[in-house]
Amino acid sequence: MRQRSIPPIGPLAVTFVSLTLAAYFIFSAIQGDYGILRRAAYQAEADGLQRKLSTLQSSIAQLENKTLRLSDHYLDLDLLDQQARDVLGFIRPDEIVIQ
Repeated sequence: MRQRSIPPIGPLAVTFVSLTLAAYFIFSAIQGDYGILRRAAYQAEADGLQRKLSTLQSSIAQLENKTLRLSDHYLDLDLLDQQARDVLGFIRPDEIVIQ
């Protein structure tokens, strides 16, 4: 009698499972929550926030300087005059206003 040759299923199953797991891990490494693409997006967001932070810090430094110049301990008369003109609309008696 002839024996039928049965293909070995065990090695094929191990190969299939191994390839499936490898494909899953590669996909996760590229597009997962901690993957390469997500990291690039986080880095771009961090760069944008860093630029915004430096802009805000510059603005804060300017405001602190202006506050210091208008404080009781150090009064900048030119800045006080400029602020009175801009905010309150004051003019000097010897000036002519043209509208």
